[in-house]
Amino acid sequence: MSYIGGIALILFTTTIAGAISERIGIPIVIGQLLVGILLGPAALGWLHPNVLLDAGAEIGVVILMFMAGLESDLKLLKKYFKPALSVATFGVILPMVCFFIYGEFMHQSFERAVFWGVVFAATSVSISVEVLREFGRLNSKEGATILGAAVVDDIMAVLILSVFVSMFGNVNQTSGSPSLWVSLVEQAVYFVLVYLLIRWFAPFLIRLFEHLAVPQAVPIISLVICLGMAYLADLTGLSAVIGAFFAGIAIAQTKAHSEVSANINPIGYAFFIPIFFVSIGLEMNFDHFWRNISLIVVMTILALLTKLIGGGLGAKLLGFSWNSAYVVGAGMVSRGEMALIIAQIGYQAHLLHASVYSEVIIVIVLSTLLAPLMLKQAINRLPDTTHES
Repeated sequence: MSYIGGIALILFTTTIAGAISERIGIPIVIGQLLVGILLGPAALGWLHPNVLLDAGAEIGVVILMFMAGLESDLKLLKKYFKPALSVATFGVILPMVCFFIYGEFMHQSFERAVFWGVVFAATSVSISVEVLREFGRLNSKEGATILGAAVVDDIMAVLILSVFVSMFGNVNQTSGSPSLWVSLVEQAVYFVLVYLLIRWFAPFLIRLFEHLAVPQAVPIISLVICLGMAYLADLTGLSAVIGAFFAGIAIAQTKAHSEVSANINPIGYAFFIPIFFVSIGLEMNFDHFWRNISLIVVMTILALLTKLIGGGLGAKLLGFSWNSAYVVGAGMVSRGEMALIIAQIGYQAHLLHASVYSEVIIVIVLSTLLAPLMLKQAINRLPDTTHES
């Protein structure tokens, strides 16, 4: 029964850490990750990775990605599609190229060098949203472009991650694994299923379960869709997170969006998601920290500049002023939970070497903490006349 005490300790400490994080203005997920480091083998040694925590963390990341899909505003994306696509595309390509080159320079294997780029191609704009709201810029041209680009960026990152893990990851590979061509066909069929889910299946099931005299029937079928799509994605060799993400997008297009969000969020944030972020901290160690300090510094600089320049260039090419493009680029810098998810999946798939795993997590944390400072400085450069409602 010791695992029950461990879970109780995780939930208690992450709640306290979350409150402290909010008070000092850093993301709650960073506080939860630090709890994992503090309680895990890297510090106190009170908690260690185990089967139960791994299962809880796996469910946590699936629910987290489901909620990310739920919060993806496709209407906003349609309105600002061209600048959002440009910003996201350049903001994905530049980090992937630069981190691949640096990975090769650091004598990583081809697939691990590419995966460094995959990790830092991700963006999480939840922090940027708070900064934009604070300055009254959330509904401006810059704010809407950042939000739209975040949707495209998430879709790109999840697709790249899934295809890359299916090709190079060796978590579930066996001698009897299907050939690459068979896997590609299965994955193509899966994406057809995703389209059908968004277009017809999800709305039909939601309408059907709305008429059942069962409490919480709609949130339950939404979870079934989420877990089912995650399971099917895993069967085809894709990452489970892609199934959960597109399941969230499908539910977001129905009238039940608000009800599902209101019921699933507490399940995720009260239990499974804290376990996921703590589990990342439990995997960390600092045996090679000082030996790899130059790696951390260079990767942090690359993490900041590649998104800033890539996103800013994408905006500038679509007619934004230099100051507005700077705001958009700064708004895309934060990696947050999306990069943490990708790093954890890559670590489990042996695409991220254990000797640099902790350092990569540190860089993600540093870029997430520095991002709002960069965005605030960029917004202060904007003249009031550029503000658009």
